[in-house]
This record gives sequence, C-alpha cells and structure tokens, in this order.
Amino acid sequence: MAYIDFRAALLEGPLEGITCLAGTMVQEVFATHPTIRDACRASIIGHAQSLEADLSAAMATHVITFCSARSLGLHTQAVLQGAFILAKAEAGPPVAAESVTHLKGYFRQLLQPQHPKGETP
Repeated sequence: MAYIDFRAALLEGPLEGITCLAGTMVQEVFATHPTIRDACRASIIGHAQSLEADLSAAMATHVITFCSARSLGLHTQAVLQGAFILAKAEAGPPVAAESVTHLKGYFRQLLQPQHPKGETP
C-alpha cells in the first residue's frame, strides 16, 4: 500500500513528470527496434519484479492463490502505465490519480482476510 501511495504522490507534480520513458518508447518502437523494445521490457518488467517479494508475502499472509505475485506486479505496472497515458490525454493528472485510487481499492479488497482460501474477491 505504501508503494501505491508513493506512486500517487508522484502524480502531484507537473504533467511532464508523469511519465515512464520506457513505457513511452516501447509504444513507438516495439515492432521496428527490437533492441530498444527489449531494453524497455527489462525496465518495465524489472520494476514489476521489484514488487514480487512484498506481494508474495502479502499473498501468503492473506491466502491468495488464484494469481501469482508476478501477475499482480505486472497488473500494477499496467495500471500505472495506463494512468500516465490518460493523464496526458486529459491534459492533467486527476484522471491518473483516480486510476491509482482504484488500484489501491483493488488491493484493499484483495487483502481483506475474510476471503476463503482460493476464492476470488
């Protein structure tokens, strides 16, 4: 949750700062520049992987078995990348902040202890 709060705080700066260079680049060159695509992938996937240990611990504590820590890390990155795009399309960060709020709500629901083992919330 602290990571999501951190990402939300980053949205309070100027619109130019709400970006991911790797995300922007890979959208433009994925088919024409495989070396750049692979470097962007390493950055984006690597960042998602940096969340996996914390996600694994939370999943074990809350008995979440319907998905993997890897998939949750990638989902987090997908939401954040999409939020950056929406912020630029809307010419302001409020829409991105809403997306991050939804992401935090998803994790709150996911981590509630009353879900029976293996049941999707």
